Amino acid sequence: MFRYPRWRGGPILNSAISAVEIALWDILGKALGVPIYKLLGGAARKRVRMYVDVDGTPASFLRARQQGFTAAKTSGFLTAEGGVVKGSIVREGVRRFEAARRAVGEDFDIAIDVHGRLTPPQAVDFCSRIEGLRPFFVEEATQLEDLDELAHLRGKTRVPLATGERLFTKYGFGELCQRHLVDFVQPDVCHAGGILECKKIGALAELHRIELAPHNPQSEVSTLASLHVDATTPAATIQEYAPRGEGWVAELFQGGALKVKNGYAELPDRPGLGVDLDEKVAEKHPYKPVTRAQNTFGDGAPADN
Repeated sequence: MFRYPRWRGGPILNSAISAVEIALWDILGKALGVPIYKLLGGAARKRVRMYVDVDGTPASFLRARQQGFTAAKTSGFLTAEGGVVKGSIVREGVRRFEAARRAVGEDFDIAIDVHGRLTPPQAVDFCSRIEGLRPFFVEEATQLEDLDELAHLRGKTRVPLATGERLFTKYGFGELCQRHLVDFVQPDVCHAGGILECKKIGALAELHRIELAPHNPQSEVSTLASLHVDATTPAATIQEYAPRGEGWVAELFQGGALKVKNGYAELPDRPGLGVDLDEKVAEKHPYKPVTRAQNTFGDGAPADN
């Protein structure tokens, strides 16, 4: 699916490849009666450390800590007007980070997702201001088109950097790792090429002593697929987790299979992915199209998204 076409994919084709690849692993694991990670060479760890996504208020970080997590991530420190981050918002973002740090203390890891909304000078300014607050990492502080923009930031700050949710296949991560431009790579198992491709990206990261922290704001299927990668990949050190609170979601996955305790997920113990989907429940909740906002500057020019 990747090599036959003349044009090398992109987000839509690689997401389709990922879906088919994950489904095939699930079929094989269930046919053989074993979890997928055992088909990938076995476990490299006993459990997987998780971080949870929060809204950025001190209370949300405290809830995460009270739930047993040792790390959390937010995109709520840097709000935007029309999708555009202004200089005053950068300063306010630092104050919000300070408040969160005071709330949870020094031994709780705080990660920040910027979503590529900062200009290069803003990225340098923000990362320089928060160095003393010890962020776990700053994610997507730059856009993807020019790796030298990331290299420029890398030379200006000591904060750990992360990126990768919008990159595809091992080829998208090669130069990023070779040049040591980030401390964490974040492929998404649903978009980067599937389970085996993410394992290859993890091996590439391991070669360059970079940590794997897969991107995962999706469902339990995505979370479990990610955990099979994490379980077998030495470079995988933490996993994004965005639990859905709606009651029907638990019904959709027949009660679910994911077990998280004290901030760690247990390795899946059921065959295949480890979870089944109730198609009758799915029929009651059809897909609803989502359109991302089109960001604009005050003069009407388009801004990055």
